[in-house]
Amino acid sequence: MLPFYEETSSNYSIFVEKCGHISPHLHQQLELVYVLSGSLELGIGQELYHMEQGDLAFIFPGLIRHMQVFSPGDNKALHILCAPGFIQAFSTELIESCPAIPILPAKSLHDECTYILGHLSRHYLQIKNSKGAFTFQDTEKQTPLSDLLMHAYMEILLVRCMPMFSLVPKGSVGSEDIIFRTVSYISEHFREPVTLPGMAHDLGVSQYTLSRVFSGTFHRNFNQYLNEMRLEYAVSLLQHTDHPITEVWLSAGFESQRTFNRVFKEHYHVSPREYKQRTFQQ
Repeated sequence: MLPFYEETSSNYSIFVEKCGHISPHLHQQLELVYVLSGSLELGIGQELYHMEQGDLAFIFPGLIRHMQVFSPGDNKALHILCAPGFIQAFSTELIESCPAIPILPAKSLHDECTYILGHLSRHYLQIKNSKGAFTFQDTEKQTPLSDLLMHAYMEILLVRCMPMFSLVPKGSVGSEDIIFRTVSYISEHFREPVTLPGMAHDLGVSQYTLSRVFSGTFHRNFNQYLNEMRLEYAVSLLQHTDHPITEVWLSAGFESQRTFNRVFKEHYHVSPREYKQRTFQQ
């Protein structure tokens, strides 16, 4: 089954759900999967990892993932999806690299991590209604977590967990499958002058085949997907650095400031300069 492309518009989303068979998919957020009960098999690329209660997985942005469950009973997991730019000091590592082994066993987790993950799993519950839509239920009848508190939680989790990973270049993870090779290639080269013909040549496939991957798998064309990758990187620079606008769009790989402004306004409905001003006023 082909992967589908999933994305969220907010800085983060949190939900608890019963584990089941989830087809391969990808998105550009960091995803944490924390097993609350039972077990599951988590696939990242072509690798399959067994997870038991209390184990934590870090799935870096741009990696294809899927899930399977073979054990009976109550298998549940907490999922946290977070935009790389939301987490200070880690966005570059999240975009350019990934863990050689993405699973941290329960016994290796710091007490602070266990507390935070337990608190979040009790605080939010995501359930599907009969039509398959998602609704949120606050199980502790508290107000939603503020961005400031969630930012602090994520930084603690990353500060405690990142040193336990052996990071490798994201382009080194994958397989000979064209979809995995496509994702890896763009993740590694999106800040360079990438073209569809050039990419097809480097991957040893036809432009027609590559175009079908983007339209049929990612539901967008090559330029749209490439610009979204560049935009996400640019936003992280706008949020967390004082780089001038010109340096931001050049660093992100946009071919012109006009293209950068157009793509930015389509997604955020303000100019990059206005976005930067609002960010630093908060």
